[in-house]
Amino acid sequence: MSRARPLMAALLLAVGSFSADWAAAQDYPASVKDLIARTKTQVKTIDMAAFKSALEKREAGLVVDVREPDEYRDGHIPGAINIPRGVIELSIWPQVGFPDATDTNRRITLYCGSGVRCVLAAKSLQDLGFTNVVAVDMRIADWAKAGYPLVTE
Repeated sequence: MSRARPLMAALLLAVGSFSADWAAAQDYPASVKDLIARTKTQVKTIDMAAFKSALEKREAGLVVDVREPDEYRDGHIPGAINIPRGVIELSIWPQVGFPDATDTNRRITLYCGSGVRCVLAAKSLQDLGFTNVVAVDMRIADWAKAGYPLVTE
């Protein structure tokens, strides 16, 4: 049974802040930075406020957390399913009706820990022919800090 846990949200916030700060401090090659910047221009992104609004209006469609399973279990957005970025091209299909009634126009909203993996996953889905994919440009730690709900398993 899943339930929201404020303590877990606080821990996620602390860990998320650390890992995001650590990632920001890394000196990645220019090719990585360029790939991420270029990909962000090729996919539709929304910020945290727009994401929260879409969730409240039930307009977010299929919400996918593209983090790893342990990250998902530690705290995810209510209603989100977990399909890690590394397998999204293979694992998305049952969620969109394949093979009987595949809907590549189904709204799919992706999020991750920092807004990077979901952008890359969104591009992969677009490359597969999905036409209504959105990546959330936010840090999950900011979601928790704002007091928005997280579910732990």
